[in-house]
Parts: sequence; C-alpha cells; structure tokens
Amino acid sequence: MPLSFNQSVIDEFRANQGKVGGPFEGGDLLLLTTTGARSGAEHTTPLGYVRDGDLLLVVGSAGGSHRHPAWYHNLLAHPMVRVEIGTQTYGAIAVPAEGKRRDLLFERVVRAAPGYADYQAGTDRILPVVVLERSEPDTGAAGAEAGAESAARGPADLAEKLVEIHTWLRSQLGHVRREADAHFAARAAHQGPGAPPAPGLGLQLRQHCLAFCESLTFHHTSEDAHLFPALAGQYPHLSDVFARLADEHRTVARVQGGLSALLADVGTADPDRFRTELDRMTVELTAHLDYEEEKLLPLLAGIPYPPVPPKP
Repeated sequence: MPLSFNQSVIDEFRANQGKVGGPFEGGDLLLLTTTGARSGAEHTTPLGYVRDGDLLLVVGSAGGSHRHPAWYHNLLAHPMVRVEIGTQTYGAIAVPAEGKRRDLLFERVVRAAPGYADYQAGTDRILPVVVLERSEPDTGAAGAEAGAESAARGPADLAEKLVEIHTWLRSQLGHVRREADAHFAARAAHQGPGAPPAPGLGLQLRQHCLAFCESLTFHHTSEDAHLFPALAGQYPHLSDVFARLADEHRTVARVQGGLSALLADVGTADPDRFRTELDRMTVELTAHLDYEEEKLLPLLAGIPYPPVPPKP
C-alpha cells in the first residue's frame, strides 16, 4: 500500500532532523501527535506553525475547508499532545484561543504566513488558533532546590521522577485555580446595561482542567498497574500502605469525575459548584500526594530512572 502524503512527510521529517522538501521546504513545520477523540489511538499530523514568544501557534485551517480538521477535535477531547520540532520532542497542552486573543494571534499568524488569510476568506467558519504550551514540570518557587536541579539534568532515580510528576500536578492544579478565580472575578465585575455574561469557564480553563485530569489518571493507572505491585513484592510488610494508596486513587477518581461532569458543558456550568469541587479535589489530592511521597520516596531513592534493562 503506498504511503499517504502526510506519512511521507512525517517519515522525511524524522529522518532529516525536522527538515523536509517539496511544498514545505524552508517553512516552519512541526509534527503534532493527538489522541483520537473517539478511538483513543494516536494520530500524527504535519503542521505549519508560527512562534509567539515562547509559544507555538498552529491554525486549524484544513486548507480552507468548511470543517475543522480531525486533529482539532482530538485535542478538544484530549488536550495533552506531543510536539516534534527539529530534533526536539516534548509534551504540550493544546489551548485554543478565544475572542479578542484569538483575533490578535490570528493577525500575528497572518503577518508571518499570509496564506492563512486566504484560507479564512474562503470559509464561513472561524479558523481556530491553537496555542501549544510546553507541559514540563515547573518547580518554580514551590519546588525545592533538589527539584530544580532534577528538572535541569533530568531525574536520576524513581524518587526524583515521582517528585517531578507530583510537582507538575500541583502546579497545574494551581494554574487551574488561578484561571477559575480570574474568570469568576471578571463575571463579578460586570457592570452596565444588559445581562451579565452567560456562565462559561472558557476553553483555556477547560483545556487545563482536562489536561490535569488526564495526567493524573495516567499517573495513577501506571502506579496501580506497575509500581505498586512491584514494590509490594519487595516490601510485603507495607501492604497496608499500598492498599491505602490504591483506595485513595479510587477516591480521587470519583472527585475527578465530578469535575469532568462540570466541564461537559462549559456554557452552563455553575461557577460556585465548580469552585466547591475544585477546592475539595485540591484538599484531597494534596493530602494524597503528601502521603505518597512520605511512604514511597524512601523506597524509590536509588532505583535508576529510566530503568536499566537487565543484563543478558
């Protein structure tokens, strides 16, 4: 079966450190890997991009089609994506811009790549502008010096890897809360004639919430399926600890379910209920992460990361 055009571009990109010929030669090109909204399978798409400071912008032009491209629907369902650019590969959160910000970013895109203006002129739909935010652990002021050093050189063992993941989860949850507070403050400040803005959490808040929930689910699933059984075999006297952690995972999953339900229709989500759920989740999750670190870090220290394959 002959290769599809996209696949031939992907293969050439990966074989030549991000450089391709043909219609994309000399242009800024990246590979975006999304998770299928329905299938759950990975899909990789070559896309042109425009830099905006430290951010990357991609446009759901679909060649001027009247329908959004499949990759756009995928990232709305699963905001955690993978970006390949040059020789780099990293995870990112895909956040479509809205309102005035979308318009300003689209103007930025058109200045760099005028062809997108032609695509917009040829369709009635508003072409989405998606911001790709690099999703790396952010130790920042909240991280210890050891965590910052680990982020710079990469985790040396499983203990440092666990701290890296937990630091990112805590920072992402804080990010969600700050966005929620800003959104609710803007609603409360509404004055003048007319009804206040309709309830809505916005795509930016929605995407970060979904990204957080996806990351937490993946982390807990990996622990339940691999880490905990391996440790339980080595430390049978800690069986009560692993049982408690597994039970807490189920509790956190139930809280996540409530938060996800609120996000199912952001246009009618109730802000007060959302805040209550987010506060409850923050308290329970923080207590869970603290307990997990207290019990697991001493066990994981010194276990190499990434794992060293056994010698034949």
